[in-house]
Amino acid sequence: MSNLYSEHSQHLIALDNIIFGFDGQELKMLMIKRGFEPEKDNWSLMGGFLKQDESLDDAAERILEELTGLTGVYMEQLFAYGDVNRDPIARTVSVAYYALIKVDSYNKELAKLHGAKWFTVTQHPSLIFDHEDMVEKALGRLRRRTRTEPIGFELLPEKFTIPQLRSLYEAINQTEYDPRNFSKKLHSMKLLTKLDEKDKSTSRKGAYLYKFDKNRYEELKASGFNFGL
Repeated sequence: MSNLYSEHSQHLIALDNIIFGFDGQELKMLMIKRGFEPEKDNWSLMGGFLKQDESLDDAAERILEELTGLTGVYMEQLFAYGDVNRDPIARTVSVAYYALIKVDSYNKELAKLHGAKWFTVTQHPSLIFDHEDMVEKALGRLRRRTRTEPIGFELLPEKFTIPQLRSLYEAINQTEYDPRNFSKKLHSMKLLTKLDEKDKSTSRKGAYLYKFDKNRYEELKASGFNFGL
């Protein structure tokens, strides 16, 4: 039984993570400066190789945790990259994932250890191999997902204002939303819980803080509700 596959070529399986975060103004990606050849000292997505006893999802989650210290964050498999010459060292197939994290909750010491740094999605250094294509595909997927599912809330703090939420959607989609129409549509879905607290960091009057009601969303979704912003 052990020789059944011996006539077939053996390949390496890599995992590459596009890690998105939002700083309140811009959508960003966490990247690392590669510490080994090939492409040493150039910028890269956080990646690693599949272990013998891991599933693809488990490996992607392990790599994310190694860089950020985070578990249980939103993560989605994106695409498989198998160009014959994509890695000059060995035939390597890479499975890309993207993850959404809160920029104030990750382990900064771990990120520093790996030489990680945040860059905006619109201004970042050139990336190795086919990582730029991975980023473009991840951005396209993220834009489609946030228009039909409330995954954008994964990038916000637990308490947020409507202007902060609008800024997030503007940063993701690279477009401006009319403040009144955006707020009206958001409130019509009845997915937010208004708090008796205000954020006064930008004005004396301040803006009310809200929380996303995930349980309410799951109930509505089960009855056929479609999220859309």
